[in-house]
Amino acid sequence: MSNVFSPASLRKEDWRLSVAPMMDWTDRHCRYFHRLLSPHARLYTEMVTSAALVRGKQLRLLEHSQQEHPVALQLGGSDPQELAEAARHGAQAGYDEINLNVGCPSDRVQSGRFGACLMREPALVGDCVKAMRDAVSVPVTVKCRIGVDDQDDYADLQHFTETMLQAGVDILVVHARKAWLQGLSPKENREVPPLNYERVYRLKREFSQLVVIVNGGITTVEAVQGHLAHVDGVMLGRAAYHDPYVLAQVEAALYGVPLPSRESVLQHMRPYIEAELARGTALKHICRHLLGLYQGEPGARGFRRTLSEGAHQAGAGWPLIEQAMAPARVAA
Repeated sequence: MSNVFSPASLRKEDWRLSVAPMMDWTDRHCRYFHRLLSPHARLYTEMVTSAALVRGKQLRLLEHSQQEHPVALQLGGSDPQELAEAARHGAQAGYDEINLNVGCPSDRVQSGRFGACLMREPALVGDCVKAMRDAVSVPVTVKCRIGVDDQDDYADLQHFTETMLQAGVDILVVHARKAWLQGLSPKENREVPPLNYERVYRLKREFSQLVVIVNGGITTVEAVQGHLAHVDGVMLGRAAYHDPYVLAQVEAALYGVPLPSRESVLQHMRPYIEAELARGTALKHICRHLLGLYQGEPGARGFRRTLSEGAHQAGAGWPLIEQAMAPARVAA
């Protein structure tokens, strides 16, 4: 019996809204918090290298809570068999999707021959995807850029996409910027290359059978709704991290879910936080993801300051978060 995911079971709406995989940010604490803000959003792990899971046997990197679902594991690597084994570990751990990183431009990633540099080797990416699809029964997806370095023609993205389709990819997440592999830092690669949403829209028009999700520079409910007129899904990145309440606002707009108060979201975090503290997790590892919750609201600065200054103190617990909410309550 084949393990291969069947496109017949694919529901495009499952990818309508998602939160991007972000290194050092979208860990399990962040994902739990984001799930409270958006019950429907598809969540992604930070990138985990296939080598860490297979050669390093660091299976602890797969830890997540049942409340996070639907949640995808993003892998980085370029060895088809190693990626297949890593994908098996991910599927066995319960992830709903395995995503291959073909978009990260960092030097460390390039030196390992994965990330955005793989856009120059679509045949190899195809081999990786085929191996992963043969290994697991959950969807195998790809996250890429619109090109790298001197790939200025749409034809390059077109060829890459054709190769992905031949390899069995049904879902493609496209960051609507090129990546410059030399001369720009990862941060600059998220900001300097111009956004080209029209190129992603064209991809969807020409490959209508493909589920296409757009990523990059999307910060508002109105922008999300605008993109959904052209593609199947929208992936929020830094906006969802620095201003996480936007997730709740998008959720309300797309799914008709009542907008929760910021305080109620924090109150729903309380059992998770107390359980994590009981198992030895320091509050600072959770609180760093909460800092932007009151972004743009009265009392936001006091909220951030209280958490930033207090969360690293020995014995810090839920009372600190109650204290942090006080300025916002007063301002309201």
